[in-house]
Amino acid sequence: MTGTGRTPGGTSTGRVLVADDDAAIRRSLERGLRLSGFTVLLAEDGPGALALLADQDPDVLVLDVSMPGLTGTEVCRSLRARG
Repeated sequence: MTGTGRTPGGTSTGRVLVADDDAAIRRSLERGLRLSGFTVLLAEDGPGALALLADQDPDVLVLDVSMPGLTGTEVCRSLRARG
């Protein structure tokens, strides 16, 4: 595997969930991650991230720690409580 998120054959190696209330940051992260070969899931807020996580299983989460409503830290706590 290379450092680009792709196997030598060119397929995606990972799925990343990005949750941020700032649309420009979401788009920027999405673009960079997709160009690096990752599959990207997007959420506008903490509850949206938790909703996606109910039926998706990403490899990595990128969470804004200061989202209104439910912060990235609170999303992490909720996931840990689920086990």
